This record gives sequence, structure tokens and C-alpha cells, in this order.
Amino acid sequence: MLNAASRRRFLRSAGTLLALPSLESLGFRRFARAAAVSPPKRMVFLGFGYGVTEETWFPKQTDGGAGYALPEGLAALARHKADFTIVQGCANKALTEAHWGSTFWLTGANKFAVAGQSFHNTVSADQVAAAALGRDTRFASIQLNASEPGLDGPGHGPGLSLAWDTRGKPIAGFNSPVVAFHKLFSADDVPLETLQAMLADKRSVLDAVREDAKSVERGLNAADRAKLDEYFEGIRDIEARLSKEERWLGQPKPAAPLPAPGEGLVGRGEVLLMYDLIVAALQTDSTRVMTFRQPIQHLLTSLDIKVAAHDMSHYHPGNRMEASQHRDRVQSEMFATLLDRLKATRETDGTSLFDHTTVVYGSNIRSVHYLDNCPTVIAGRGAGVALGQHIVLPKNTPLCNVWLTLLHGTGIRVGSHGDSTGIVQELLTAGAS
Repeated sequence: MLNAASRRRFLRSAGTLLALPSLESLGFRRFARAAAVSPPKRMVFLGFGYGVTEETWFPKQTDGGAGYALPEGLAALARHKADFTIVQGCANKALTEAHWGSTFWLTGANKFAVAGQSFHNTVSADQVAAAALGRDTRFASIQLNASEPGLDGPGHGPGLSLAWDTRGKPIAGFNSPVVAFHKLFSADDVPLETLQAMLADKRSVLDAVREDAKSVERGLNAADRAKLDEYFEGIRDIEARLSKEERWLGQPKPAAPLPAPGEGLVGRGEVLLMYDLIVAALQTDSTRVMTFRQPIQHLLTSLDIKVAAHDMSHYHPGNRMEASQHRDRVQSEMFATLLDRLKATRETDGTSLFDHTTVVYGSNIRSVHYLDNCPTVIAGRGAGVALGQHIVLPKNTPLCNVWLTLLHGTGIRVGSHGDSTGIVQELLTAGAS
């Protein structure tokens, strides 16, 4: 309790005290402790196409638990072995397209699920997370992409990033670390009044479109009504984004914790820079959910590997297999540097970004055209999963069971995700549920 003298001093100078930190000498220590806020939870999904070198990337399935031997393809992660878990046995059961790595990896959808449609997708796990974790950040989520053009080169399939919205529509990502940097940290060069007018114009257009759509609503058959409902859902998504933009108008962006990047980085340098941007975006709380659809062909080129990415994925003993193994080692080395950075970056309470972030690293494909046993590595303490483990699940366990478990561990209690059948108990630490 404050003594009488301290209380009078507080009352006389209340206006000044409001602008000062809580002063322990006036008895505010316990109030300051009570007001402390835990760092937020965060999720990062790193996806790469074309799988891995099966013979040298996966631990032996008979070598489970914490004492497993780290294979050659993951050897660069040795210093982090206690802080990540490898999961084997998972697959997206409905997937039949081997090189559509980003299309269904985080959704687990069946592209033929809707009669009469040749393509169908559903919401990705990152966007389920963004709906819960992205309410208070400038960006609900950030999608990063490799600079590789086309569908076949990077082995990622249709889509604009790893992310898909609630309607199963693709979400665009940033194809350049330079563009991503300026979006995150550079001040808008458009005057505030102009931005406000632009948002008002967008709302006017949406209002007009909504009225036009309502005018034709009567007399539609069931199929057309379903299409119109989806159309209205798209309008609601746009309105939600506009509302979020309005909330942040006039609020300055955070100072960048890294220098502005230069143009022209591709492959290995591009990946490392994107990893730096991931840490910077989380560190400044610009977003709490990120995806990165990684390069493969440009990575090989930057490593002076003279094998096409697709050909490498159909490796056999010889130069293709050597290329695949080299790719695995370099990807693991880069992933290890990301974990280094997350561990080294301090939160306001003295913990690290790593302590509050879940990082998923993997692919939709094992190797060649094999879609079972998707390579899956989980790092970070954000979801409270058991780390330092090698977990072998029954063959063709839905990969979405892993996503559901991570969502639950992050505090997002959705009933299911994609084709999930339940959470993965083996991933839970003691006492988690």
C-alpha cells in the first residue's frame, strides 16, 4: 500500500505520472508485475517443392524417440537437435499431384471434392492461425515467395503462395525480398488524406457491387445462389481487409531491424534474406503468421549445380542424387541459421522469439512421385509440442492432424482442419491437451 505522503504526491502529480513509467519507489512494483503481458504466439510455415533425398534425409524408422541418429541430410541441424522434432508417416490422403507442393500442403483438400469442378481447395492452416493471431497486427499474415516464375520450375503447383483463404482461393505473396522489406518497414509515400480517399472510393465501389448483386438475387436457382453466396463472401473478405487498413492509417511502421536489401539476390542468398525478414517481421510484431514458398531451381543454380530441379527429384545414383543430397544439406544449413536467429532475438520479457514461435519446415512429397511420408520438421516452443524427438506415425496419417495439433497448441481450438481425424498425441508435451 502507498503511505500517506506517497499518496498525496501521487494525487498532486497524477497528470505527470500518467506519462511516466510505474515507479517502484511509490509502491507500484506489484502493479507493474500484474500488468506484464506475455509475448504473443506466432507461426511460420516453410515449404519446399520436390521433396528430399529419401535415403539420406529421413532417420531410420526403427530409431525413434530422443536418441535417434541424425541423418546426413539434416546433420547441419545438430546444434538444434533438442529443439526440433521430426515426424514421419504423414500424407495428404487425397493428393495425387506430385509436384503441387504449395497447393494442398497446408489445406489437405481434395481437388475433386466438388462435383462438376476440376479444381477445389480449402483454407490453409496458416490462414486459420491468421484469423486468430492476426487481429492486432498491421498484417494478419505475410506470404513470401521465391522469385522463380512458372509452375513447374519450383515444383509448387498452382497458387500464388502457400496460403489459401476461407473460400479456397489463392492468396498472393511477395516474390522479392526487396518488395517485402518495403511493405513491412518503409513509410508510405502517399499522403494520409489521399489514402483515406482511396479507401473511401473502394468502399463506394463495393457498395455499388453489392447492390447490383442483390438486384439479381431473386429467381436464381440453387447452383447460382451458391455462386452468389461465394461472391458475397469474397466481398466480406475485402471489407474486412479495408477495415484493417483503416485501423492502421497514419500509424508509422516500425524501424527496420536490418538494412534495406539490394536487388538481384536469388537462390541461397534470397532464402537467407527472406529468413532475416521473417525474424524482423516477428520481432517488430508486424505480423504473427508467415509462410515462405521456397526456391529450388534458383537454389541449385546458386550452388552451381548443373541439374534441373525436376530431373533432380527423379534422382538415381549418380550426379542427380549428389545434387539432391547437396540441396538437402544446404537447406538444412540455412534452416539452422534461422533457428539461430530466433533463439538470439530477445522478447521484452527476456525470453526469445524461439520460445513463442512454431516453425514448420517440410514438403508435400517424399521424393520422385511418392506422396506418402511427407518430410516434416517442427521447431520452436510456441505450440508446446515435444521437441527433440523422432516420431514415427502409422503410414498415411493425415498431415492435417499435425496442423490441427499445432493450432490447438497455439490456443486455436478449431474442431478439425482439412482431412484431419484428430490431434497427434505423440506431439504433445506432458500435461498438454
